[in-house]
Amino acid sequence: MDYVVAVDVGGTTFKGGFVARDGTILHFERRATPRGADQVIAAVSAFVADLARPRAGRRPLAVGLAVPGLVTPTHAVYSAAFGWRDVPVSSFADVDVPVALGHDVRSAGEAELAYGAGGDDVLFLPIGTGIAGAVVLSGSLYGGAGGFAGQIGHIPVRPDGLACGCGQRGCLAAYASGGAIAARYGSGTAADVARLAAEGDERAAEVWSSAVDTLALALATYTLLLDPARIIIGGGVSLAGDALLVPLRERLAGRLAFRRAPEVVASSLGVRAGLLGAGLLGWRSVS
Repeated sequence: MDYVVAVDVGGTTFKGGFVARDGTILHFERRATPRGADQVIAAVSAFVADLARPRAGRRPLAVGLAVPGLVTPTHAVYSAAFGWRDVPVSSFADVDVPVALGHDVRSAGEAELAYGAGGDDVLFLPIGTGIAGAVVLSGSLYGGAGGFAGQIGHIPVRPDGLACGCGQRGCLAAYASGGAIAARYGSGTAADVARLAAEGDERAAEVWSSAVDTLALALATYTLLLDPARIIIGGGVSLAGDALLVPLRERLAGRLAFRRAPEVVASSLGVRAGLLGAGLLGWRSVS
């Protein structure tokens, strides 16, 4: 069966594998994300090279690579998470098949449209190490004037609040991303904080409540601007399930005095969304 290599670069892990044209994941593996821009770039390149080598006489038709931050088809322009600037696609993938570079969240949003719980007017919001959104308007992904739309994680929700890795203060990502939730609690992961909050840990409950509240504030602003029918929450933090979704629905509704809140649901693709989106990038390059 023909396949493309797909790699989704995350702040905690890389997810990579082989994706068939119909979206079937033929192979899947993870690798831990190192620290430091140069180290991440080298690790991505090594991962792509390993996956792209011929196996049993077959080779991939292309490589789809999804990375965070500001992205063009030829360069990873900037990433607050990794600190890189203007990295050419060739630095990530030196292989002799077509390589398609794309934004991780917009690519995952395309996968939600193709295989998951999409719709005509939707915000797909993966919450992991960072936060960004895929904006779907009238059934199409919206990239904005420069292709950088959807950076909801850097909307200021607390003026003059906590410092964010992007250089601003008070960003949503500084309160509600998985990395921020764990850091503010002081240990563990966001899932650990959600569990401890449910068990009655006061500090965990305070951190978790702050994350949910700032997320509801950002989503209320988004709702009033673009009127989505559905908000799809993905990424690792979405695995908290009802511990996230129930209070988030309530607080979002509470911030919308004169209109009904949009539906808020978990991604049906889970952590596979980014990998499938990278696969779509690869297939588009050979279509």
